[in-house]
Amino acid sequence: MSEQAGPSASASAARRERQQTVVMATLTVLAGAVDAISFLTMGHVFTALATGNLLFLSFAVAGEGELPVARPAIALAAFVLGAAAGALATGGLVARHRHWFAAALAVEGALLALAGGTALWRHGTGSLTAHPDNLVIAVVGFAMGLRADTALRAAVPGMPTLLVQVSLVRLVHGLTGATGGAGAAAGPHPLPRVRLVATVAGIFAGGVLGTLITPWGTGRALLAVAAAVLVTAAANVVLARYHLLSPELIG
Repeated sequence: MSEQAGPSASASAARRERQQTVVMATLTVLAGAVDAISFLTMGHVFTALATGNLLFLSFAVAGEGELPVARPAIALAAFVLGAAAGALATGGLVARHRHWFAAALAVEGALLALAGGTALWRHGTGSLTAHPDNLVIAVVGFAMGLRADTALRAAVPGMPTLLVQVSLVRLVHGLTGATGGAGAAAGPHPLPRVRLVATVAGIFAGGVLGTLITPWGTGRALLAVAAAVLVTAAANVVLARYHLLSPELIG
């Protein structure tokens, strides 16, 4: 009996890890798409890449060129508030053993839909490049701050969904055979290389995807990404119900 249970448990764990990787890779692609939409159609501002906004803000404060102060500052502040709200609200769901991951994604999707609807209502179906809307920027930035908290809480090794630097360096370490470093491994085993590749490729693919849908206009492009996030949240609930998802993404 125990001999049969061992391989079965291993197969189940491997399947859940694959599901987990697919979910996080999907979210990585969508994060890249959001940043492409925001940068190309919302006045050269990032909403997911906080590092970019901080640098833009520093350039503007130093008086370099025509870089604005307001847009990166609003995006950065909204991101921080979103992360703080996620930390507080999601922590409560985890404490009550709720489906925190799907709930966080549902809120993110609703916020992106709100931003897309606001862009359509206030500016029509075109791009906001010529007339950036600080409210739309703030809502999207808040949603991405919430995503940052979600990814941090999920703690899937090598898959932060918003950044590639650490994943890229760990991938290089793996390819070159480098060893050592506190973050070089997750537990006793090295990080799965496929997750590192999925993170780097996912951001790139998301940037391409976001660029391709920018002709739809800011509002409709954001609504498309919002729909994809909400579908991912629903899929997470279904997978959890049938015990096909890693417990870390259930709560």
